[in-house]
Amino acid sequence: MTKVLNIFGKISSLRERYYKAIAKKQSLLKLLSETEIAEQVYNSNAIENSTLTLEETEKILLQIDLDRYISERELFETKNLARVVAYINTKAKEEELKIETILFLHKMLLSNIRDDVAGRFRKNDEWVRIGNHIALDPKQVVEKLEEMLIRYNSASAENIIKRIALLHLTFEHIHPFVDGNGRIGRVINNYLLIREGFVPINIKFIDRKLYYDAFKEFDKKEKTAIMEEIVGKAITNSYHKRLAYLEGREIVTLADYAKRNKISHSNVINKANRQTIEAFSEKGVWKIGVTNSRQKQRKL
Repeated sequence: MTKVLNIFGKISSLRERYYKAIAKKQSLLKLLSETEIAEQVYNSNAIENSTLTLEETEKILLQIDLDRYISERELFETKNLARVVAYINTKAKEEELKIETILFLHKMLLSNIRDDVAGRFRKNDEWVRIGNHIALDPKQVVEKLEEMLIRYNSASAENIIKRIALLHLTFEHIHPFVDGNGRIGRVINNYLLIREGFVPINIKFIDRKLYYDAFKEFDKKEKTAIMEEIVGKAITNSYHKRLAYLEGREIVTLADYAKRNKISHSNVINKANRQTIEAFSEKGVWKIGVTNSRQKQRKL
């Protein structure tokens, strides 16, 4: 509990800095959101076993031909998820998350992939398994989703880390769709974060094992600690990245940062992983924003 409160306190401080930093910088903020879409799409699809690399994902979104054959499904998974991510970046601020919203996002996601199941929940005879866990009875899906949303909205006094972690674990436990549950679940996380004035998060493919461990912990013990850690670090990572750009800092790799400050590279990587320094991962590379000479002169 103390660990989550400490992270939440840090996020509150970063959020305050963020709102000060975005003044008169809406064009930069829009650019940051647009350039992040490919990375969000790559990571979310990779968690679901897509074979595409980040570079290939970027090429598809830029309509550049790939050097190898990929399936039509992977092509549409990339384009559709990018559309969904771009859509919620604006729509989340305008409309509360409802059952109808979730169905609409799912229809966008699975269009031209599984039109037979796109935009609808599992029917009575459609059972699904997630690892060793058999998902909820299809007859209970709508009722349990409504309970999930009520619980989330009624807990507005609780910190956002705990609320998002519990909602995400609950959604995936229900597994309301025949296909696309993981991608939609991660989209819903960001829909709610954006709606409540926080920054969207990017759960990385590199953290997939820990991510799956969070579901095991929830299924076996009904605990949310691992997912809270994932969500908390993802939010701080997202703020660190945006603030580095918005505050006009010089952005360097952690390897360069370690050399400049005569610190061991492994030491700063460890701190970055724990998010105890303002580092962020961008396209698989750890970076950090440092005060440049002009900013130092202003302070003097």
